[in-house]
Amino acid sequence: MVVQHNMQAMNANRMLNVTTSAQSKSTEKLSSGYRINRAADDAAGLTISEKMRKQIRGLDQASTNAQDGVSSVQTAEGALTEVHSMLQRMNELATQAANGTNSKDSDRQAIQDEIDQLTTEIDRVSETTKFNETYLLKGEAGTKTINMKAHDAGLKGTLTDNGDGTATFVMDTLNAGDKVSIGGKTYTIAGAADDVGDMLTKADITTKHQDVTINGKTYKYNAGQTGSDTAPKKDTIEAGWYAETPKDSGTGANTTINADYKDIDAFKNGADGKTIAVGTKSVSVIKDADANGIDDVDSSVISKEKAYELASKELLAANQIGDTEGKAEVTNKAGNQIDLNTNKGDGTFKIKVGQAKVANSLAFSLHVGADADMTNKIQVNIDAMDSASLGIKGLNVKDDSGNAATYAVDAISDAISKVSSQRSSLGAVQNRLEHTINNLDNVVENTTTAESRIRDTDMAEEMVNYSKNNILAQAGQSMLAQANQSNQGVLSLLQ
Repeated sequence: MVVQHNMQAMNANRMLNVTTSAQSKSTEKLSSGYRINRAADDAAGLTISEKMRKQIRGLDQASTNAQDGVSSVQTAEGALTEVHSMLQRMNELATQAANGTNSKDSDRQAIQDEIDQLTTEIDRVSETTKFNETYLLKGEAGTKTINMKAHDAGLKGTLTDNGDGTATFVMDTLNAGDKVSIGGKTYTIAGAADDVGDMLTKADITTKHQDVTINGKTYKYNAGQTGSDTAPKKDTIEAGWYAETPKDSGTGANTTINADYKDIDAFKNGADGKTIAVGTKSVSVIKDADANGIDDVDSSVISKEKAYELASKELLAANQIGDTEGKAEVTNKAGNQIDLNTNKGDGTFKIKVGQAKVANSLAFSLHVGADADMTNKIQVNIDAMDSASLGIKGLNVKDDSGNAATYAVDAISDAISKVSSQRSSLGAVQNRLEHTINNLDNVVENTTTAESRIRDTDMAEEMVNYSKNNILAQAGQSMLAQANQSNQGVLSLLQ
């Protein structure tokens, strides 16, 4: 027996310290809820957990970013809803102003007043709509020049946008006798004597002997008869076209009755200033003493060259709407302004579209990921939506003819289309963001689950360890007490 070294007590004390340490760690885990409270608890697990935490918190903020993006997009799109409503009202007003029953002064002026107010309100909405102090509809610093859409002024033909700020309009072929509508007025294309001859030849009047109408008077073909000086005597009636059916004079003399028009050449020679028709075709031969391309008697009859000149003016008027820079031009193929004499038109018009100087498009990106990857950026672009950008600045509907209002309808239609396109783009971004938010929230949930398995305390399992360590601690304390008492036996030997 020894008293210097109580090995039983030392062993019991060592085991009690181990149990106490384990019990302390269990208490820490149970009270904090974390399995890892310091790096020593699980060095690798801590590294993985912190990496996951970075991703989780980054994705949480990315989801918030996307939600803020939805709010900003909804703000812009909501404002454009009202712009759409105002444009629809302006379309109604322009259509109303185009009607010929309006008083030239008061009615169209009242319509113009409302259009002016709506245009000003569109500008105000564009200028003031903002989200978190960011103006959404007035673009951003700097300017750019945009091209208006080309218009055909309601003329029959083919309009081709060349994509470089120019367009080409090819008017349907004009033939003598054709009806053409220019600027809301209907004209008849005048012809020459040769046009009359061509029309009558194509109708084959010499074989089919069709009726020919001249200035509304009908001439019918009569085969005529051969005169005779012998009994019974009869007159010579020339074959040809007569306004009234020719009759034998009954005088008994061989008199010659000449046809009003005996052949196609006769019709051609007497065509000046007349409208000649056969079947459904007609040709008006212009009588133009002052050489202005307009018939001296009937102002609705014009030459082909005059029609092209008038068409060029209407094309210019239609393409000047929204042209704040004064760039709109309409020329012939050679690039010259069309007139009646020097630079005659041929039915092909080169159009230089109008232009407007507007603010640059607003562009911002939404960061919707936890990493510094550019694919985590969702770009949002919003064009300036003021009246100049929409091509309706200075819209006028109060001219006497109503043509300006007619052309304004096209310009407003283009503006509606542009707002629709912008709203559609914003709607597409919003839908994308909503899917992004759903995906982010799903990733956060699953990553949090994985991080929880690494970091969180399994309370049931740890409670088992705690209970075990609690019992071991009590047992260790008891054994330490017993080991300390074991040396008392030495005293009996010393008595």
